[in-house]
Amino acid sequence: MAQAIDFYFDFSSPYGYLAAEKINALAAKHGRAVNWRPILLGAVFKVNGQKPLTLIPMKDSYAVRDIARSARFMGLPLTMPSKFPINGVAPTRAFYWLNEKDAALAQALALACLRAFFVEDQDISKPETVAAVAKTLGIAEGEILDAMNSDAVKDTTRKAVDAAITAGVFGSPYVVVDNEPFWGADRLDQVARWLEKGPW
Repeated sequence: MAQAIDFYFDFSSPYGYLAAEKINALAAKHGRAVNWRPILLGAVFKVNGQKPLTLIPMKDSYAVRDIARSARFMGLPLTMPSKFPINGVAPTRAFYWLNEKDAALAQALALACLRAFFVEDQDISKPETVAAVAKTLGIAEGEILDAMNSDAVKDTTRKAVDAAITAGVFGSPYVVVDNEPFWGADRLDQVARWLEKGPW
Protein backbone atom coordinates (compact mmCIF):
# COMPACT_ATOMS: atom_id res chain seq x y z
CA MET A 1 0.00 0.00 0.00
CA ALA A 2 1.27 3.47 -0.87
CA GLN A 3 2.68 5.55 1.96
CA ALA A 4 0.23 7.92 3.63
CA ILE A 5 0.61 11.66 3.17
CA ASP A 6 1.45 13.75 6.23
CA PHE A 7 -0.52 16.98 6.37
CA TYR A 8 0.69 19.53 8.91
CA PHE A 9 -1.32 22.68 9.54
CA ASP A 10 -2.10 25.30 12.16
CA PHE A 11 -5.69 26.16 13.06
CA SER A 12 -4.84 29.86 12.77
CA SER A 13 -3.39 29.51 9.27
CA PRO A 14 -5.62 30.63 6.38
CA TYR A 15 -3.42 28.77 3.93
CA GLY A 16 -3.74 25.71 6.16
CA TYR A 17 -7.51 26.03 5.91
CA LEU A 18 -7.37 26.24 2.11
CA ALA A 19 -5.19 23.14 1.87
CA ALA A 20 -7.35 21.27 4.38
CA GLU A 21 -10.32 21.68 2.06
CA LYS A 22 -8.45 19.98 -0.79
CA ILE A 23 -5.93 17.50 0.62
CA ASN A 24 -8.14 14.45 1.22
CA ALA A 25 -9.72 14.49 -2.23
CA LEU A 26 -6.33 15.00 -3.84
CA ALA A 27 -4.86 12.07 -1.91
CA ALA A 28 -7.85 9.79 -2.55
CA LYS A 29 -7.55 10.39 -6.28
CA HIS A 30 -4.17 8.70 -6.10
CA GLY A 31 -5.02 5.99 -3.59
CA ARG A 32 -3.36 7.66 -0.63
CA ALA A 33 -4.52 8.15 2.94
CA VAL A 34 -3.75 11.37 4.83
CA ASN A 35 -2.38 11.72 8.34
CA TRP A 36 -3.63 15.07 9.64
CA ARG A 37 -1.12 16.56 12.08
CA PRO A 38 -2.07 19.94 13.53
CA ILE A 39 0.82 21.99 14.87
CA LEU A 40 1.24 25.20 16.85
CA LEU A 41 3.05 27.84 14.83
CA GLY A 42 3.72 29.79 18.00
CA ALA A 43 6.01 26.99 19.13
CA VAL A 44 7.62 26.85 15.69
CA PHE A 45 8.21 30.60 15.64
CA LYS A 46 10.05 30.41 18.96
CA VAL A 47 12.53 28.13 17.22
CA ASN A 48 12.99 29.92 13.89
CA GLY A 49 12.14 33.53 14.77
CA GLN A 50 9.28 33.91 12.29
CA LYS A 51 6.08 35.88 12.85
CA PRO A 52 2.63 35.62 11.25
CA LEU A 53 2.64 37.29 7.83
CA THR A 54 -0.08 39.73 8.85
CA LEU A 55 2.15 41.03 11.66
CA ILE A 56 5.15 41.76 9.42
CA PRO A 57 5.34 45.35 8.09
CA MET A 58 5.03 45.58 4.29
CA LYS A 59 4.03 41.93 4.03
CA ASP A 60 0.85 42.40 6.04
CA SER A 61 -1.32 44.12 3.44
CA TYR A 62 -0.05 41.81 0.70
CA ALA A 63 -0.78 38.74 2.82
CA VAL A 64 -4.39 39.77 3.40
CA ARG A 65 -4.83 40.38 -0.32
CA ASP A 66 -3.15 37.11 -1.28
CA ILE A 67 -5.18 35.06 1.18
CA ALA A 68 -8.44 36.37 -0.27
CA ARG A 69 -7.20 35.93 -3.85
CA SER A 70 -6.01 32.38 -3.14
CA ALA A 71 -9.41 31.45 -1.71
CA ARG A 72 -11.16 32.79 -4.81
CA PHE A 73 -8.68 30.98 -7.06
CA MET A 74 -9.35 27.69 -5.24
CA GLY A 75 -13.11 28.26 -5.26
CA LEU A 76 -13.39 28.30 -1.48
CA PRO A 77 -15.30 30.59 0.87
CA LEU A 78 -13.18 32.66 3.22
CA THR A 79 -13.79 35.61 5.50
CA MET A 80 -10.77 36.88 7.37
CA PRO A 81 -11.64 36.52 11.05
CA SER A 82 -12.17 39.66 13.12
CA LYS A 83 -9.70 38.26 15.67
CA PHE A 84 -6.52 37.14 13.90
CA PRO A 85 -4.20 35.43 14.51
CA ILE A 86 -5.36 33.26 17.37
CA ASN A 87 -3.85 30.62 19.62
CA GLY A 88 -4.78 27.20 18.24
CA VAL A 89 -4.13 25.19 21.40
CA ALA A 90 -7.79 24.32 22.10
CA PRO A 91 -8.66 22.80 18.69
CA THR A 92 -5.25 21.14 18.49
CA ARG A 93 -5.75 19.39 21.82
CA ALA A 94 -9.30 18.45 20.84
CA PHE A 95 -8.00 16.93 17.61
CA TYR A 96 -5.31 14.81 19.24
CA TRP A 97 -7.72 13.55 21.89
CA LEU A 98 -10.26 12.51 19.27
CA ASN A 99 -7.66 11.20 16.82
CA GLU A 100 -6.73 8.41 19.22
CA LYS A 101 -10.36 7.24 19.15
CA ASP A 102 -11.50 7.96 15.59
CA ALA A 103 -9.10 9.48 13.05
CA ALA A 104 -11.82 10.17 10.46
CA LEU A 105 -13.96 11.99 13.00
CA ALA A 106 -10.92 13.94 14.19
CA GLN A 107 -10.34 15.12 10.62
CA ALA A 108 -14.01 16.09 10.35
CA LEU A 109 -13.69 18.09 13.57
CA ALA A 110 -10.54 19.82 12.35
CA LEU A 111 -12.20 20.84 9.10
CA ALA A 112 -15.32 21.99 10.94
CA CYS A 113 -13.20 24.13 13.27
CA LEU A 114 -11.29 25.63 10.35
CA ARG A 115 -14.56 26.48 8.62
CA ALA A 116 -15.97 27.92 11.84
CA PHE A 117 -12.97 30.24 12.05
CA PHE A 118 -12.31 31.16 8.43
CA VAL A 119 -15.87 31.19 7.12
CA GLU A 120 -18.11 31.92 10.10
CA ASP A 121 -15.71 34.08 12.16
CA GLN A 122 -16.06 32.00 15.31
CA ASP A 123 -13.22 32.29 17.82
CA ILE A 124 -11.95 28.72 18.01
CA SER A 125 -9.23 29.72 20.47
CA LYS A 126 -12.00 29.35 23.08
CA PRO A 127 -12.51 25.76 24.27
CA GLU A 128 -16.25 26.32 24.51
CA THR A 129 -16.37 27.27 20.83
CA VAL A 130 -14.49 24.11 19.88
CA ALA A 131 -16.89 22.09 22.04
CA ALA A 132 -19.88 23.69 20.32
CA VAL A 133 -18.44 22.80 16.92
CA ALA A 134 -17.78 19.26 18.15
CA LYS A 135 -21.39 18.97 19.30
CA THR A 136 -22.55 19.39 15.68
CA LEU A 137 -20.63 16.17 14.94
CA GLY A 138 -22.26 14.27 17.78
CA ILE A 139 -19.40 14.70 20.27
CA ALA A 140 -20.40 15.44 23.85
CA GLU A 141 -19.40 18.96 24.83
CA GLY A 142 -18.55 18.08 28.41
CA GLU A 143 -16.36 15.18 27.35
CA ILE A 144 -14.30 17.21 24.90
CA LEU A 145 -13.95 20.13 27.32
CA ASP A 146 -12.60 17.74 29.96
CA ALA A 147 -10.24 16.24 27.39
CA MET A 148 -8.78 19.61 26.40
CA ASN A 149 -7.86 20.21 30.05
CA SER A 150 -6.43 16.77 30.75
CA ASP A 151 -2.73 16.34 31.40
CA ALA A 152 -2.61 13.32 29.09
CA VAL A 153 -4.00 15.27 26.12
CA LYS A 154 -1.72 18.23 26.86
CA ASP A 155 1.24 15.84 26.83
CA THR A 156 0.12 14.17 23.60
CA THR A 157 -0.25 17.57 21.93
CA ARG A 158 3.14 18.76 23.13
CA LYS A 159 4.82 15.61 21.86
CA ALA A 160 3.11 15.90 18.47
CA VAL A 161 4.19 19.52 18.05
CA ASP A 162 7.74 18.73 19.18
CA ALA A 163 7.89 15.82 16.73
CA ALA A 164 6.80 18.10 13.88
CA ILE A 165 9.50 20.63 14.74
CA THR A 166 12.10 17.87 14.94
CA ALA A 167 10.95 16.72 11.50
CA GLY A 168 11.62 20.22 10.14
CA VAL A 169 8.04 21.46 9.83
CA PHE A 170 8.27 25.26 9.83
CA GLY A 171 5.01 26.48 8.30
CA SER A 172 1.39 25.76 7.48
CA PRO A 173 0.40 23.92 5.44
CA TYR A 174 3.33 21.55 5.19
CA VAL A 175 2.71 18.38 3.19
CA VAL A 176 5.07 15.41 3.10
CA VAL A 177 4.73 12.87 0.28
CA ASP A 178 7.16 9.96 0.12
CA ASN A 179 9.50 11.92 2.43
CA GLU A 180 9.37 14.92 0.07
CA PRO A 181 8.19 18.15 1.77
CA PHE A 182 5.98 20.78 0.15
CA TRP A 183 5.26 24.05 1.95
CA GLY A 184 2.21 26.14 1.16
CA ALA A 185 -1.27 25.75 -0.27
CA ASP A 186 0.13 26.94 -3.59
CA ARG A 187 2.23 23.76 -3.75
CA LEU A 188 -0.76 21.43 -4.02
CA ASP A 189 -0.38 21.34 -7.79
CA GLN A 190 3.16 20.06 -7.28
CA VAL A 191 1.86 17.52 -4.78
CA ALA A 192 -0.65 16.37 -7.40
CA ARG A 193 2.06 15.98 -10.03
CA TRP A 194 4.28 14.06 -7.58
CA LEU A 195 1.42 11.71 -6.79
CA GLU A 196 0.65 11.20 -10.47
CA LYS A 197 4.14 10.87 -11.95
CA GLY A 198 6.55 10.49 -9.06
CA PRO A 199 9.74 12.47 -8.37
CA TRP A 200 11.27 14.85 -10.84
